[in-house]
Amino acid sequence: MLTVYLVLLSTAPLFAQQTVFTQPPETHRFAIEIAGIRVGTVTAIREEKPGNHSVITTVSDVKIHLLVYTVKVYYKAITQFTRNKLTSSYVDAHTNQGNYMAKTDWKQDHYDVVAHQYKYDHTATIREAIDFTMLGLYFTEPVGRKRIYSEYFGDFFSVEKTGAGQYRTRLDEKEDEYFYERGQLAKVIRHNKIKNFVLTRVD
Repeated sequence: MLTVYLVLLSTAPLFAQQTVFTQPPETHRFAIEIAGIRVGTVTAIREEKPGNHSVITTVSDVKIHLLVYTVKVYYKAITQFTRNKLTSSYVDAHTNQGNYMAKTDWKQDHYDVVAHQYKYDHTATIREAIDFTMLGLYFTEPVGRKRIYSEYFGDFFSVEKTGAGQYRTRLDEKEDEYFYERGQLAKVIRHNKIKNFVLTRVD
């Protein structure tokens, strides 16, 4: 009996480690269309980690065939939260027009913000805590929100509810529409001067 007890005692930490479960990632995929033609995909993943940490990752891959050339856009965005507060985000974009980036970092009492995108440059210091970002729209309906932080632009979009489960976001001339069904994002319309991009959930 003593031998059995000692064996069980020595393996107790192993059993304890094996019973620590992590929640599986939540993944949503969207097809990107222009004028009814599929031109790419967006994959959004949310992971809950120990210690009240969460990570949202989105990957977008777009290829548009025009008459004389092909437009390619690939970007990956990673946003991290601790206790529902944004701690960091990084956007890495690669296009025919060049490579671009944006980052937001929490520095004890403020965020350092740098965004270098196509025809858009922005730097800022934000002193208020951010608890909701544009990447979060893939997973959570922005009920009651008046503005949302954009990792890509390093600035805040205004939010307007336009109907049941429908929202319009704006920053200067940039405008998107979000459509939710039973609290789940079903479609996004990204307004563009030439043709709108439509994201439709496929799973």
